[in-house]
Amino acid sequence: MTYWTKILSLALGLLLLTPASAQTKGKEEKKKDNKFSYVQAVDIFGSSLALLDRHFVDSIDIKRLSRIGLDGMLESLDPYTEYYSSEDTDKLRLLTTGAYGGIGSVISQRPDSTIIINDPMEGMPAAQAGLRAGDVILEVDGQDFRKSTSEKVSAALKGTPGSKITLLIQRPGESKPRRIEFRRQKIQVSPVPYYGVIGKDMGYISLTGFPNTAAAEVKKAFLDLKSKHQLRGLILDLRDNGGGLIDEAIKIVNFFVPAGEEVVTTRGRNARRQEVVYRTTDKPLDTQIPIAVLINGQSASASEIVSGALQDLDRAVVMGVKSYGKGLVQTTMQLPYDGTIKLTTAKYYIPSGRCIQRINYQSLREGKGATILPDSLTKVFHTRAGREVRDAGGILPDIALTNDSLPTMVYYLRVNNDAFDWITDYVRSHRTIASPRDFKLTDADYASFSNHMIEKKFDYDRQSGKELKKLEDLAKFEGYYNKSREAFEALKKLLVPDLKHDLEEHRPFIEQYLTGAILTRYYYNRGALERSVSEDKMVRAAEDLLADPARYTKVLSRPEAKAAATPTAK
Repeated sequence: MTYWTKILSLALGLLLLTPASAQTKGKEEKKKDNKFSYVQAVDIFGSSLALLDRHFVDSIDIKRLSRIGLDGMLESLDPYTEYYSSEDTDKLRLLTTGAYGGIGSVISQRPDSTIIINDPMEGMPAAQAGLRAGDVILEVDGQDFRKSTSEKVSAALKGTPGSKITLLIQRPGESKPRRIEFRRQKIQVSPVPYYGVIGKDMGYISLTGFPNTAAAEVKKAFLDLKSKHQLRGLILDLRDNGGGLIDEAIKIVNFFVPAGEEVVTTRGRNARRQEVVYRTTDKPLDTQIPIAVLINGQSASASEIVSGALQDLDRAVVMGVKSYGKGLVQTTMQLPYDGTIKLTTAKYYIPSGRCIQRINYQSLREGKGATILPDSLTKVFHTRAGREVRDAGGILPDIALTNDSLPTMVYYLRVNNDAFDWITDYVRSHRTIASPRDFKLTDADYASFSNHMIEKKFDYDRQSGKELKKLEDLAKFEGYYNKSREAFEALKKLLVPDLKHDLEEHRPFIEQYLTGAILTRYYYNRGALERSVSEDKMVRAAEDLLADPARYTKVLSRPEAKAAATPTAK
């Protein structure tokens, strides 16, 4: 430890001797203080670990302890600055490339610690080998995993592409286990899970992330749609897309705007030295096709660069809900021992000049807690055509849309094992089903599901009862409870949980969930998305806009100047 401290001190001493550019004396002193603080912190941290290792009452894991300290330090800066050790390589690779070596299936852990196949991906080794949702994993390459965790089984399933893997699984409804041998592959998770045509002539592309394959996948989907259909418009769905690589976002914008257009500018701590302007450089695919971009509150980062740039350049109508508001850029840098740090290095600004960062993490670093940009402090910017846009802590859509909110019950059904098992039983008793757009549960099917959930005593967190309890406590605190006791008691009786009633009351939403889950078993995620898109109100609104050229053009046009106010007589 002393050796490394001396090396760091020497290196920093040399930095102090380097001629500085013209700066104020105060800044120079601050730099010296920071460098001394750095050496001091390294020395104190290393010495503390050494003392803990020698003298703490119990033996400690130095590696784990230092990792906790590093993670805590980085977390205090913002949620995006993270450390990846050599053991986290797969996680980082999946984040940036969408690829890993494995079998290509989502797994999940049951309350009894059994691990099941949850969602085999289309075309991947697990699906090709015949694994199905609901299969219980007993062994991996001879190692017993009958009682285990998702993390441990996931680690065992991953491996070098091309390596052989042997699974012992128990299929529901069968008495004997099955032994299945196949080979791992490089699993490339496509950021475009579905694309197709809405109605007769509206293209639709769903983009769920921005790994290093995003632009290529969007290009492939768009050109395929254009080659097979006379498209009148394109819907680019960026809802729930948390972002990714900035270069991929720029390429996708470039598909629809000419070369040489400024898409985004990043500025680091020293704005003049660390400013980078990103422009389109290639010949576009189509600069004329009308485009509608769908966003929601989970559309962030690279999604906001694409939607914001297309909005600022008046190249697309943005529809949906205000986006998340992440205007920060992260950069990965190498560390010793094959580690990597992903740290926030800049803010980004889209063509109108606005930065859409919503949360101020500077106040968090000062110990005051993160603050959110209030609407009163947002500023007006203008698109190329002169339309007003704001740095509103996110991208505000040109046309605001809302989807029906899901009942709480549906969220609980999505993660409920009894609901999952009913779907597994349904698939076992139906070898085939209708196409994604035509499939429909019968009344008998839904009655079977309802009876199954009632028999299993399905329960979920009912918010109405909780809110009534809060109101009751508040009435007692304020002294109004005694005179309103009868009303509270009457409400309690009305809000007594009634599962049979709830299953019938929320049947349309529950059927929608069950339909998607069943379609996934037969047609994978592609089939479920094909169905959900055909019933999506936001997609339908985008289709209607693109089908009305006059309305589309009006949305993208500069508003007419307000008539001059009539002078008031004095």
